[in-house]
Amino acid sequence: MPSYEKYTTTVVGAHSVPRWYEPLGRLVASGQLAAGDFADAQLRASEAAVLDQEIAGIDVITSGEMHRRTHNRHAPPNAMLNHFWEKIPSFQGETKPKPITKYDPNVFHPAAICRGPIQDSIDLGLVDEFLTTSAFARKPIKITMTGPHLLAAVAYDEHYNDVRAMMADFGKLLHQNFRKLAAAGCKHIQIDEPYFTASSEEEVGAAIDVINTTIEGLPEDVYLSIHICQGNYAVGPDYDGQIGHRYFDTGRYKADHICRIECDVLMVEHDMAPHYIGLLGNKQMAVGAVDVQDPNVEAGEQVAARIKAHSWLAPEQTLITSTCGFNHLPRHIALGKLRAMHDAQTILRGNL
Repeated sequence: MPSYEKYTTTVVGAHSVPRWYEPLGRLVASGQLAAGDFADAQLRASEAAVLDQEIAGIDVITSGEMHRRTHNRHAPPNAMLNHFWEKIPSFQGETKPKPITKYDPNVFHPAAICRGPIQDSIDLGLVDEFLTTSAFARKPIKITMTGPHLLAAVAYDEHYNDVRAMMADFGKLLHQNFRKLAAAGCKHIQIDEPYFTASSEEEVGAAIDVINTTIEGLPEDVYLSIHICQGNYAVGPDYDGQIGHRYFDTGRYKADHICRIECDVLMVEHDMAPHYIGLLGNKQMAVGAVDVQDPNVEAGEQVAARIKAHSWLAPEQTLITSTCGFNHLPRHIALGKLRAMHDAQTILRGNL
């Protein structure tokens, strides 16, 4: 099991989405620009996201997931779900609204409909993302991927009629893509599962078994992280000034199930960390001590204090991250929070 240096900084995945994505998309829709023009803009946004992370001093970075969306609204192409569903033939076509939270009956996800088997030979684009980002990044690249539970639980199922069977086939698909990713030289892989708290004990237990099968047999020098949160969705009539919310925090927080995942790192919100006391074992924990659902930039001292509050967590087991992705935040706020993570690292390592 590989281990990061204590207080290593990393991000969850998404970087600040430019406001100009949406009007640019309208220009493509009207024929004034081509789809290739938007793809070029996404690449440039990825380069900017990488630069922000590097100048902030983040140790393990991502592409910002900038190519996975064309805007930041809660609709296709949603970067965690629809972006990947659309690559799978049995999920292509129309979507149907699906309720996803008990908080608001008016909140729906545009869910894809599964009408056939999930083939494990499908390319999800992870290798291309790694190679493209590695070409201009100077820091280690982590590739993030939505987990088999969320991919299955939010979709409509007209083929399997069994969420466990659908999860199992998603797990096989992810396993093949992860094998190719490792073969391409990627040493940092992350699976995202934000829907465990809202789901049943039986479903989550089955999901854990699938995840373990998904990551089984990957090279020992690949760092495997599991990001567990409770959502960061912003849904409303106004686009500007939105902030994410934990739409999925109803139910029991299932740390006991989560700790059965045979990964190297668990990434969790800082206020959820106490659930893991006595359960973490020799895993490392990336503490989400920067709050993406707070539009104010934390000071490094505040981030360090949030981490030190978990005195049960050994420094050698502790990494620094955010609660979720930065996609809902303006770029200058996201950059400030990245810098706060690095400042907290400096404090905690005693380098001041």
